[in-house]
Amino acid sequence: MYEQLALYIDGEFLTGNGRTEQQIINPATLEPLGLLPHASRADLDQALLSAHRAFSLWRDTPAVERSRILRRAAELLRERRRDIATSITLDEGKPLREAISEVQTSVEHLEWHAEEGRRIYGRIIPPRSLNVRQMVLREPVGVCAAFTPWNFPLGQAIRKVGAALGAGCTIIVKGAEECPSGIVAMARAFHDAGLPHGVLNVVWGVPSEISEYLLASPIVRQVSFTGSVPVGKHLASLAGAQMKRMTMELGGHAPAIVFDDADIDHTAAMLARYKLRNSGQICISPSRFFIHEKVYDQFVSRFVETMRTVKIGNGLEDGVEMGPLVHQRRVEWMQQLVDDARSRGATVLLGGKRLDLPGHFFAPTVLTEVPQQARILHEEPFGPIAPLIRFNDTDDVLREANSLPYGLASYVFTNSIATATKASNALEAGLVYVNQIAVVAETPFGGIKDSGIGSEGGAETFDCYLNTKYVMQG
Repeated sequence: MYEQLALYIDGEFLTGNGRTEQQIINPATLEPLGLLPHASRADLDQALLSAHRAFSLWRDTPAVERSRILRRAAELLRERRRDIATSITLDEGKPLREAISEVQTSVEHLEWHAEEGRRIYGRIIPPRSLNVRQMVLREPVGVCAAFTPWNFPLGQAIRKVGAALGAGCTIIVKGAEECPSGIVAMARAFHDAGLPHGVLNVVWGVPSEISEYLLASPIVRQVSFTGSVPVGKHLASLAGAQMKRMTMELGGHAPAIVFDDADIDHTAAMLARYKLRNSGQICISPSRFFIHEKVYDQFVSRFVETMRTVKIGNGLEDGVEMGPLVHQRRVEWMQQLVDDARSRGATVLLGGKRLDLPGHFFAPTVLTEVPQQARILHEEPFGPIAPLIRFNDTDDVLREANSLPYGLASYVFTNSIATATKASNALEAGLVYVNQIAVVAETPFGGIKDSGIGSEGGAETFDCYLNTKYVMQG
């Protein structure tokens, strides 16, 4: 049932054959799934050279033909979605229904990029002289390097690959070694769709070694990374030193502000379930809950009630709504945050400890009376912990929401147009959701401040993959 793991370089799937191999573990059962080959230095050189060679062909391939191949790859992913999703559940841990949703969303993103890639336009600028023509052209930047996370192993890779290939670039992808199956399945879909050899390459290995080697190469002209703030800043410094273009989608600590005129029961239930999606391991997961004091008790009651009823277990079992954390380090981090909050006076209303199950399971956790000094209010939890905080003044809560260096997502719940407008204008975040939670292909996705540079999705998705060339012809 599990994907056959491999490197994908210059149109070939490469397995062990003397390479270093890493054992992949099911986080729900701790059972081995397979062996992942790591790229040697020679493999990385081959990936760079093949991407460089393929760029001259792919950039000159008509946009309509590039679109056809992307669409065919999307069709293959859709046809194979059950098998791909099963493998994602096995190595990442999320419930099967969430994994199927990830594959379906990935298909939508790829189809959207296939169509929008046909609409990358330049423009004509009216000249000051009749015998002059002034044109602006948009041209692909060249070879790209993409580094993707484990929480949405296929979805995050598709965003980068779709934008790069749709723009006419070639790309080398290094995904998260913990959860490699989705990216290997993606490579198989593009391979079977007829993508020219070298346009897409997939490598695995020690993250710091792979990233530093690829970024040092003059062949790579653009870098896209999704992951933690510290690693993103390090990669940005390496890219900046060589004037490489970059897109950085980094961490967040999303405030969710619930005003007293919101539909409290509906909002509490929706936020509780969204908080536990992928066990809270989502960069835009709400992680600081500010509740107006007039509705605080009602919200807490409904929120805890919803969390308490969530079925936890192996993601392949029927009815499971929350799976394990991806590895033991995540479990240890959850416990540290809970213990710190408790030691400072917070109340653990629900959960707060590891579950007595074979894998990396941590209980859905609700904290109340959390003091401002608690680490959970300052450091990204990336797990199923929800601190609930009272507020009574709009200006104060907006200042508190903006007080951290993060600026990825934020949430507002109110039935007042005036309040919604004030909050959405004031919040320092790349994404502001008012009474809704959704991420779709046609909208931009990205943060500000320490949460990143640039956007993926929407019309903005190609910006970092295209050079602007001005042509003046007399």
